[in-house]
Amino acid sequence: MNSTLVTFKIAFRALRTNKMRSALTMLGIVIGVAAVIAMLAIGTAARQKISDEISTVGSNLIMVLAGATSSGGARMGAGSDPTISFDDAEAIKNECPAVLDVAPVQTGPGQVIYRNQNWSTMILGATPSILNIREWEIESGRPLVDQDVRNSTKVCLLGKSVAENLYGAIDPVGTILRIKKVPFTVIGVLQAKGQTLTGQDQDDRIYVPITTAQKKIFGRTIPGMVQFLMVKANSVDVLDDAVQQIRDLLRQRHRIAPGQENDFTVENLTQMMDMAIRLTNIMTVLLGAIASISLLVGGIGIMNIMLVSVTERTREIGIRIAVGAKTWNIRLQFIVEAMTLSIIGGCIGIALGQTGSVIVSKFANLPVIISPLSIIIAFGFSAGVGVFFGFYPAYKASLLNPIDALRYE
Repeated sequence: MNSTLVTFKIAFRALRTNKMRSALTMLGIVIGVAAVIAMLAIGTAARQKISDEISTVGSNLIMVLAGATSSGGARMGAGSDPTISFDDAEAIKNECPAVLDVAPVQTGPGQVIYRNQNWSTMILGATPSILNIREWEIESGRPLVDQDVRNSTKVCLLGKSVAENLYGAIDPVGTILRIKKVPFTVIGVLQAKGQTLTGQDQDDRIYVPITTAQKKIFGRTIPGMVQFLMVKANSVDVLDDAVQQIRDLLRQRHRIAPGQENDFTVENLTQMMDMAIRLTNIMTVLLGAIASISLLVGGIGIMNIMLVSVTERTREIGIRIAVGAKTWNIRLQFIVEAMTLSIIGGCIGIALGQTGSVIVSKFANLPVIISPLSIIIAFGFSAGVGVFFGFYPAYKASLLNPIDALRYE
């Protein structure tokens, strides 16, 4: 026991004697641990932000787009050919077991005016189901109802951004604004949802009954046809079933022969967003792996310094062996020195990594998420680096012949 304590004292004294060397040796570990923690924190924050944005868009979402037209040999985008109808929406809701709800949608840009304020925004004509599908709550006022759609009522729901830009602190509910010079009564304001993954402001839009939008705002739509359908599946587990059921039903309704190309497109929005999360997870792992390389570099630095230390203290080692120090005492001395450098460097790296994560998150507008697991992994890895890279110098020192060591100049 006494010999072990003496070994520890000698190890710590050696580190104190060479403060500058010890500090420079720790630098690699400090940078490595800080980088690992910061990279994992940023990756976790990015994943969390994507998850939050997905939850604002809605869950279990499917979009059914109308077909694409061709002009002069060039194919236009999906939705340019009116092939989706109100009847298709009704059929999908009633005949597809995996589907929970459907909302036909017609969209387009429009200038909105209230008194001396005006704002250019996106107008969405839809049925009342759209709020359920998008999981959108009403902040004030009332939602759209089926009677608004049947009667083509000139009423609208404002997104939060539109309400703030047109009305400021005034309550919009009950006021009359003009959409493309057509007067509409504001019946409600939607709760804020924020931006989508593509940076689009979900609150910069106005919802109106789809029949009103077609007759009094857009004007050139074919009666009974819609631009696209928003569909909500019963659950994530049946999303693929819902997509297949919709495809089969529309092919049957549109009388599309086997082998013939669809005149519509069905997109699984939730699957696309989940892919974004998986890509973020991969990037987090890659960033962590790259940052870990600096820990290995720091460990190699520790080994080099320990080898130099063994060479410089060859006579000291010889004296200790000559007066009775065991082989494991010599090994323990250098392993303790290497581990001490790694542990102290790891603690400093943890502090720097947390500070760096907060700074980066602030500038990147990301939530600050520092996982305790990442700290444990980084710290444990740094301690392991000390043992791993300190062992060889310790092993080499313990094999020195005491007579040769005492003669070393």
